[in-house]
Amino acid sequence: MGILSGYRVLDCSIAMAGPFAAQRLGDLGADVVKVEPVTGEWQRHVAAGGAQGNKVNVSFLSLNRNKRSLAVDLKNPDGKAALIELVKTADVFLQNYRPGVARRLGVDYETLSAINPKLIYVSISGYGEDGPYVNRPGQDLVLQGMSGAMLSAGRDGEAPTPAGQYLVDAITAYTAFEGVLAALLHRERTGEGQMVSVNMLDAITTIQMQELSVFSVGEKPQTRSAEPHAHVYIRAPYGAFATSDGFIIVAFPKLTTLGEVIGEPSFLDMDDEVDCWSRRDEIFAKTRERLKTDTSAAWLEKLRAADIWCGPVYGYADLIEDEQIKHNGTFVEYDHPTEGHVKTPGFPIRFSKTPSTVDRGAPLTGEHTRDVLREAGFADAAIDALLASKAVLQEGQL
Repeated sequence: MGILSGYRVLDCSIAMAGPFAAQRLGDLGADVVKVEPVTGEWQRHVAAGGAQGNKVNVSFLSLNRNKRSLAVDLKNPDGKAALIELVKTADVFLQNYRPGVARRLGVDYETLSAINPKLIYVSISGYGEDGPYVNRPGQDLVLQGMSGAMLSAGRDGEAPTPAGQYLVDAITAYTAFEGVLAALLHRERTGEGQMVSVNMLDAITTIQMQELSVFSVGEKPQTRSAEPHAHVYIRAPYGAFATSDGFIIVAFPKLTTLGEVIGEPSFLDMDDEVDCWSRRDEIFAKTRERLKTDTSAAWLEKLRAADIWCGPVYGYADLIEDEQIKHNGTFVEYDHPTEGHVKTPGFPIRFSKTPSTVDRGAPLTGEHTRDVLREAGFADAAIDALLASKAVLQEGQL
């Protein structure tokens, strides 16, 4: 029994941020019902990286474990009525519809909270519930560019490098997840539900608490260097450096110590708090040239022996085989009825008494329609009628 066992979540979201947030709730034991169109959620038909599956592509598989699927046509009055019945006993309703869609479908906060005042209603958007950008598409890379973060790293004058993951989507998912937990705690204390609004722009902006405060309070300009320094607000050397056989990370060491380890005599008389800023490009370039002369393993051994912060630059194959990752049990493995054996990242928080588990893999479209409706009080004859009219769908009808 997970820590959220007994709570029911209606997940009406698509793509990554919403489904990822709902999956985290499911990992903690909540009964998450994936409410999707009868043709299946959008992510079922768009495979990230071109990774197709047998019946469930990898994109959908990765974001929808520990959920049941209810396939329903919300434009059909009977389908919408079925969802409303579920809302009456739900704890959380999560959506990331385009602006105006929730109200048009009759599943906006005002409507659903009148039906169930204890409902936690989560709305995820790109830029907010209103304002000048409300109708712009909230896409991860677009928000990365807008966040300001890209211009905190790399070479001056060169195009910035985006993050190597869907960073804004992931941060938004965790923000929504956090919001749900806080709202549920409030409800436990007061008995009242509420709306939780999360937007991608605020999520990626507010995690830059330190950097933006250095800029706005400390009045330090965001100035990139000629060398590809990893962050404008951290002293040199700081970044990824090529070795004779790969790449390693070196993070702001004491210059005298680094100079001794890599054999760079000019570092021995430098002042960390002065030269590491004023001579940043020179320090970076000299470090780069010295590190090219030996292997990654050799440098990491020497740097660690001198207590200098450093580490390898992994690819995914290296990460999965890392001994600490294996020790932590970072990845979970389970068997999916159509996709076979699955190995995928698990849940990062450990609870001593209520551990997270994978009870089911990502569902097939409408796989649990009949079960979910029966639990909501629908008689079998009524469910049969809904299936016959295609107001709802169960797996195998497509």
